[in-house]
Amino acid sequence: MNIREAKQQIKNAMVAYFTKDEFGGYLLPAERQRPVFLLGAPGIGKTAIMEQIAQELEVGFVSYSMTHHTRQSALGLPFIATKTYGGKDYQVSEYTMSEIIASVYEAMETTRRTEGILFLDEINCVSETLTPAMLQFLQYKVFGRHAVPAGWIVVTAGNPPEYNRTARDFDIATWDRLKRIEVEPDYDVWREFAVASEVHPAVITYLDIERGHFYAVEATPDGASFVTARGWDDLSAMIKLYEAQGLAVDELLVEQYVQNADIAKRFAMYYDLFTKYRSDYQIDRILDGTAEVGLAERARRAPFDERVAVMGLVVDATVGVLRHAVMEEKAAAFTHGVLADLKERLAAEGVADAADAAALIRATSTELAHTRDVERASSLLSEERYRSFERAIGLLDEALRTGAELPDGATFDLLRERFNERLDELDASVDAASAALDHVFKFVEDAFGEGQEMLMLVTDLSVSRAGMAFINDHGCERYFAHNQNLQFYERGSDLAARIDRVTLDEE
Repeated sequence: MNIREAKQQIKNAMVAYFTKDEFGGYLLPAERQRPVFLLGAPGIGKTAIMEQIAQELEVGFVSYSMTHHTRQSALGLPFIATKTYGGKDYQVSEYTMSEIIASVYEAMETTRRTEGILFLDEINCVSETLTPAMLQFLQYKVFGRHAVPAGWIVVTAGNPPEYNRTARDFDIATWDRLKRIEVEPDYDVWREFAVASEVHPAVITYLDIERGHFYAVEATPDGASFVTARGWDDLSAMIKLYEAQGLAVDELLVEQYVQNADIAKRFAMYYDLFTKYRSDYQIDRILDGTAEVGLAERARRAPFDERVAVMGLVVDATVGVLRHAVMEEKAAAFTHGVLADLKERLAAEGVADAADAAALIRATSTELAHTRDVERASSLLSEERYRSFERAIGLLDEALRTGAELPDGATFDLLRERFNERLDELDASVDAASAALDHVFKFVEDAFGEGQEMLMLVTDLSVSRAGMAFINDHGCERYFAHNQNLQFYERGSDLAARIDRVTLDEE
């Protein structure tokens, strides 16, 4: 199955395992909760989807690689304890708590989340001395004499032996204790993630044309040659940083992430061409509706691979604008909740809206910062939630700074005033995003009509969480009209087939 299907299967299992009876006990006891074993090639996104599941279910998350663990580090170290049985003292062997189990308790202490996911990666690479203990752990969730806390579910992962020389096949006794899920690379599924998370458009459009270069592993006389989904994602992040700093993106950089010489060279050549298209087509001016006359005509007459690149640039810029507006709306809603809670606390302490409230405002800011840092350290902080924390903390801190220079101090009335100013800015941002969306559709209409390029725009907006969130909340007549006219479910396969026939060698 692909990574999206695997994520849903795992999420369903987690929901089932977290289900409680009327008395608050878990319906499925720990010994019957088979750990998921996610088997897939390196760099396919196994750890990423587990972090996403933990964030979406709002539970704790602890991740461990099993490659370095010995029997002692996993089970704990032995020590001698004194026990009394029948009135007589005996010397008994005990074990310290495993660092793996201890890390779960530590996560519970810091995040205050009593339920969570313990993710053990590379589990098929454990040492032979640890293997017998792993069987007991997979069945009973116990290392030594210490069990995984109730409410914490075990998920495991590993690479097939052909990708990892230290990995080995499990025997039947081990398989019989696991929920086995095998994942294969799937470009279409990864592309949806890439559009939603704003992977660099040069990467997406290159792979649209060269789909066979998305994931490739082969043995060569000089060693393994490979390119993975993780490699493309990491390269995308580095390209964005290089562009922001005005640094050259060249073949030497690309081959550090795309470890296949031919693919790295071809992508580097494509990137040079892509940057030319970005300059030529004035993408920002398309979004603000001031693009030069004749630009749509040039796009219409361009070769297919150039049109794919242009649409990648247009979609990336559009999704970026919509995503900014959506995240600011989410942050505003979060901040409103913070202010509502603060107002209740002030009322409970008898502090009026016009009175100095600096102490409680400062305490609230400190609490938010602490929660933000704890969630970040525990891999529970999504980008959306991070921005929400920062916006709320920024508003509180701004009120404290401004209030320090006013006779009445930092009041709730001052907070309300500053928050309303933020809402005015948000309204302007939403209006600008709506206008940009309309301008983009008009440009694509003028350039391509109801062609494949319009299909690419509608499809990518449909798979973008931010795009659909914005359109559902604020509407877009052109989107709904083209979505219906294109019948894109029927035409999508035709587009994919055409892209498969195009290579960068074409003139």
